[in-house]
Amino acid sequence: MKCKLKRYAHIYTLFLMLFFCTSGEGQNKPDLPKQNVKPETKDSIISQVPNSMVRNIKQARNGDILIASFLGVFRYDGKSFTNLTGKINTPSFFDVLEDRKGNLWFASRDSGVYCFNGKSVQHFTTKDGLASNMALHLYEDRAGNIWFGTTRYDGESFRNFTTKDGFPSNNVRLLLEDKTGKLWFGGHGENMFVYDARLNGEVGQGKTFTVLKNKDGKAFNSVWSIIEDKKGNIWFAEDGLFRYDGKTFTKVSQTGAYSIIEDKKGNIWTSSGSSIFCYDEQSLFNITPTVKEIKVSGENSFLFGILEANDGSIWVGARGPASKVYRYNGKTITDFKEKDGQK
Repeated sequence: MKCKLKRYAHIYTLFLMLFFCTSGEGQNKPDLPKQNVKPETKDSIISQVPNSMVRNIKQARNGDILIASFLGVFRYDGKSFTNLTGKINTPSFFDVLEDRKGNLWFASRDSGVYCFNGKSVQHFTTKDGLASNMALHLYEDRAGNIWFGTTRYDGESFRNFTTKDGFPSNNVRLLLEDKTGKLWFGGHGENMFVYDARLNGEVGQGKTFTVLKNKDGKAFNSVWSIIEDKKGNIWFAEDGLFRYDGKTFTKVSQTGAYSIIEDKKGNIWTSSGSSIFCYDEQSLFNITPTVKEIKVSGENSFLFGILEANDGSIWVGARGPASKVYRYNGKTITDFKEKDGQK
């Protein structure tokens, strides 16, 4: 079985991008006043619950919730959890992705990546061309290529991008391809950089990519999550929550984030510490946007991936003493627990 993906339909040219970034209004303002929300916690007793660290949560095209955890990759169909990786020897996974052809990709902590077409599983490691067997992040670009960190898979072969191709570091991940075709890269302990893939030339080719900096000349470092909202603004978190409108960086909040999403109403949600935060769409561009803090787990826990499901509920994964997945429906938080005697 071969999980073939669409090749690039056209050849890209790489040009040097120059971003002269200035700080937006409120760059050094104190953190925003938060409206604390204390929802009721409701237990849901179900078998096969992923009671372990949950790094990322995605939604399948049929609406099922896909959960990457250190006990495996689980699917939740609205009634029960199913471990999709129960027959795979490696239980620890960082990310999951359903590509445009319906194949499921699983990114493992130390055993490479797996592709499941619904019937059989194909396993890829460094022996097949991966740059590393630690796959932290999965991303499908608009051409249908799958990225694993700095490795790109076109359905037949792997291409590993390094500093020889002009990348500032070998330890980065493709986090976003925006509507204009720019590719945004970041990583733990690494500077965020961007380049325009619409122009002639293949990605790489020894070109120099632009590291983004604020008005003080400081690069944005350790960016884990980047999104583009419906209006084309770029949101990311470093030592706070930032918005970029194509010209100016605005520090919206001092509170950083591991994961960021925009919901159907245009609100911005982030996960940070043991809480999720909702920045109200109506006030996003005010000097002091309205933000709600919803406490999800205990003080010693840390929240990771966040998702808005089709029904509007917010899902978030956690690590620490309360390692598991939670669901927030606007009023209550569902704490999924296993039936007695099951593991």
